[in-house]
Amino acid sequence: MVRSGAVTSRALVEAHVAHIERVNPSLRAMVRDRFDAARAEADAADAAVAAGDRELPPFHGVPCTIKESFAVEGMPWSAGLVSRRDVRASEDAVTVKRLRAAGAIVLGVTNTSELCMWMESVNKLYGRTTSAYDTGRTSGGSSGGEGAMVGSGASPFGLGSDIGGSIRMPAFFNGVFGHKPSGGLVPASGQFPQAFGAAALMLSTGPLTRSARDLMPLLRLVAGPDVGDPLCRRMHLGDPSEVDLRGLTVHDVRDAASIQGSRVETELLDAQEAAVRALSARGARVRTTSVPGLADAFELWSAGMHQRNEDSFGELMGGDGPPMGTWAALKEVPAAVLGRSDFTLPALGLVLAEVLPALMPGRTQKMLARVEALRGRLDALLGADAVMLYPSHTRVAPKHHSALLTFMDSGLTGVFNLLEVPVTQVPLGLDARGLPTGVQVVGPRGQDHLPIAVALALDEALGGWVPPPLWA
Repeated sequence: MVRSGAVTSRALVEAHVAHIERVNPSLRAMVRDRFDAARAEADAADAAVAAGDRELPPFHGVPCTIKESFAVEGMPWSAGLVSRRDVRASEDAVTVKRLRAAGAIVLGVTNTSELCMWMESVNKLYGRTTSAYDTGRTSGGSSGGEGAMVGSGASPFGLGSDIGGSIRMPAFFNGVFGHKPSGGLVPASGQFPQAFGAAALMLSTGPLTRSARDLMPLLRLVAGPDVGDPLCRRMHLGDPSEVDLRGLTVHDVRDAASIQGSRVETELLDAQEAAVRALSARGARVRTTSVPGLADAFELWSAGMHQRNEDSFGELMGGDGPPMGTWAALKEVPAAVLGRSDFTLPALGLVLAEVLPALMPGRTQKMLARVEALRGRLDALLGADAVMLYPSHTRVAPKHHSALLTFMDSGLTGVFNLLEVPVTQVPLGLDARGLPTGVQVVGPRGQDHLPIAVALALDEALGGWVPPPLWA
């Protein structure tokens, strides 16, 4: 529309700014705006169109939002850590540079969980972000600000990161699409915190969008090597439009129906069944399949994080000072409970949890051995031309704070970071409470176009994003 002159970039920016100003006081998703700079960039984009410039980039004049843990020049770059409250990014992260080079206009940066390691986007700098569909429920984490902005209609697309479900849970809880790329496809350069060593293959950067059509164009823009991420490599990206569903095998996996004490809500299993029927109607070969080992998903992810992480969470929590140890975290807990700490209770809990693998080395080694067995099973199952449907979570967007009691449910997403496979989160409409349902579509490593092709089919068949009644 901008390129054709059907609408101006300035009009788009102003429309989204107005909507952000309407919804953000309730959602608390955008933590710092750059509206004046965005208006100036929109005017420049419109001038290029008016001048008849024929070399306009693909997202020319389109507004977007960026997770605050990515460096955006001149903007806060704290990842919710109080000791970084005065840090400002001196330049853009490589993925932000690529989006802006493609014409995107950044409206502002959005909230995240403290140090991007919790499934609720809450911290002591910016507070707590809510779901776009129910302000009493979580937006997810750690890209919860992006999920709420895109889900509420306040941003056309967003950029998030995912080391255990941090794109997919916010996308699910806010009724939008999200893609976690194959490990090593998109560089993590310019993020804080940035994973290094083998853990970098678990940390994925990807888009959150309201339309499945936007996923692949955005993925192509941000993918590719960068000197700041030595494990990122060039991969061939296929074309979702060339995928014939009649030649695709879809494995319907529901092993998460009972995972480490939690059961998946009936509404989510019903939504997955609707997806199965829609894909079958389009000619896909649907197989009801079981994948042994997925019931241990959270323990597998935890063991993998312990093995791969070069920087401890306690070191990150310490900021420029000494690492936060077990005793320091224990002493901080009472203050956190009373709301008098600079740290959130979940973050302190993660510091304390870091000692568990060392206290149970036998159990950790057993889990690591199971990871390799699961990797082999999944590789054999998916081959090069199959996908897997799998529950996104055990329930729809949980109420605030309840994740403290059900944190192991994040294993349903985290296990796929460990296996480095691409996963697309697909919205499947609203339940009777008006809350988003959805499903994960898992593809073979390096074949990101396959789950995105399935997302395109489900978007068309089942309607995709549904505007939140809360903002109608």
